[in-house]
Formats: sequence, structure tokens, C-alpha cells
Amino acid sequence: MSLNVWMRGGLAALGFAAIAFSPFARAAQPDLWMYPCPFENGQALYEMFGNPRAWARARAHLTGIGYADHWLASQFSDAQLRAWLPQISRWGLKFGLDVGSVKPQSPTAEKAFAISHPWWDRFIKDGLHIDVMDMDEPLVATVVNLHLPVSFGVEQTAQFVAMVRRAYPPMEIGDTEPYPFFNAGEIMGFIDAVQARLRQLGVRPLDFLRLDVDWMHFYPPDAKGALGWRGVKQIEILAHQRGLRFSLIYWAANYPSLSKAGLARPDTWTSAILREAADFSRVGGVTDDYPLVSWLLTQQEPVPAHVIPDSSPITLSGSVLALAAQVKR
Repeated sequence: MSLNVWMRGGLAALGFAAIAFSPFARAAQPDLWMYPCPFENGQALYEMFGNPRAWARARAHLTGIGYADHWLASQFSDAQLRAWLPQISRWGLKFGLDVGSVKPQSPTAEKAFAISHPWWDRFIKDGLHIDVMDMDEPLVATVVNLHLPVSFGVEQTAQFVAMVRRAYPPMEIGDTEPYPFFNAGEIMGFIDAVQARLRQLGVRPLDFLRLDVDWMHFYPPDAKGALGWRGVKQIEILAHQRGLRFSLIYWAANYPSLSKAGLARPDTWTSAILREAADFSRVGGVTDDYPLVSWLLTQQEPVPAHVIPDSSPITLSGSVLALAAQVKR
């Protein structure tokens, strides 16, 4: 089935005609998450676990931290993980794991699970409590990387979730997809199909939907980004109507273009995530979680260049404090 099939009938088919903006109240204490950059051989985690006092204030505002499973498995020894991972629970933090359910190297649920679950078991043995699993863009992998029909991605995603639910019942699991690369109908069509298949399998449905928003398409709006932040709001409402938690990835979408033009500054990251939060709020946007996710690498240096100290506004932990001050007001 082609991607366009999901759009037949437009958003009206998803029940959008009756939607009004701002039917949900913002949580008084939103959940902030920090996903440090995995590049530079995991330098971010060396900073965090080597000097926990340097981000203690930021940690007080965090619900959890996260990392990609394949990076955690490949960058650190068991001795390092045994020394570090138990500290996360002692700090009162949850842990989120980015995982691949459909990828070019593991296109089926069976193969993806076979590759990944030994890593997860290793982390658990080394003292990690995994609270959340976030599937990394299975719709993109299906139609863009593998050139397969959406129905294939639906089936493999549902089967992967079923395997996770059976082996690790307490974990929350959700999906991240890019916007406006896919529009509201395409994203929610995929989510609805996955949820329907999970119900057929007798498996608890997805817990959340997370958007990776490339908001540079909004300034000025191009063909994909014509709806701007209101398009994101549409998806938020549809997700909440379905009982899903909803969040955006907070990141500096403008950094690559500014860097190319020689205009990026040390404070670009922090000012960008504050701008993203403010602009979504202006259209009545409500996000249940605020995951700050760093994966940018410019001139072989992560962006932000360092996680600590949180006393600096240009570090990742410093940006946590800045965002907390803005969204918890």
C-alpha cells in the first residue's frame, strides 16, 4: 500500500473536522528528558557520570535521561556500565532507550528484536532500569530506506512491539516520526494502523507519539511546512484524542544552516530550543514531555559541545535549566 493511500479522505477521515484548538490543559510540572549526543565515542556520558555534581541542578528538573541502545552497547564496557547505570535510579531518574524496530540492517521485527534484546538484557544485568523505549522512525525506514509499502512497516512495527511487551511488560513504548517530512494524515494513518494491528494481536497499544520537527520548514513556510506549528498542533490533538502521550523533540533545527553560513554561536542551541517551545506554545501547543535530544555534529564537535556544567547556558544541561525556567512558569 502506498503512502498516499493513508491520505484518502484527508484529515476529515481522522475526525479532524470537529477539532478545536486548546482542548487540553498543560501539565503543571511537565516531564523534561535529556538525551546527550552519542558521538565522540560517548564523551557526553563520561562527562555526566564522571562529574555528577556539575549537572545536579539540571538533574533536579529532569524526569529522565536517554540514549540509543546500539551506541550504549558499543561504546562502553560492562565494567563502565556497572559503575554508571545503577546511579540513574539512585538519582531518581528514569531511563529511555532509543531502539530500531524497522531499519535497513534489520528490516523485520524478528531480526530487530534478535539484534537488540541481548543489549537490553546486558544493560539490565549491569544495573539499568529501562522505563521507556522509543522506536526510531519505522515509517521512514519502511518507505524511504527500504522502499516497501506502509503495510509492511505497520506489521513489522506491531510485531516488534508485541515482542517487547511479552519480554519486558512494564516498559512504555512509543514511536518517533518526522514532521513535516510526513504530514498529519500520513503519521496518524500509520499510528492508527499499528494500534489496530496491536489490538488484533491482543497486545497493549503504543503509549506515546513523539515528533521530530524540522521547524526550519516553517521560516518561511515551504510546501511541506505550510501549516507551520498549527500542523504540529493538529497531530497533538489527534494523538491526545487517541489516548497517546504526545511530545516533540527539542533541538536546534536552525543550527546546520546557521553553521553553514558561519552564523552559529555557542548559545544557538539554547536559544533555538527556547524558540521551539515558545512558538509551539503560541498556537496552544501542549506537550506531555520535553525531550532535549542532541545528535548534531559540526566540524567533528557535538552540539552543544559539552553536557556540563549546568552553570553554563551553552551546555546541554545548562539548556535544561533554561527550558525548565520557561515551561514551568
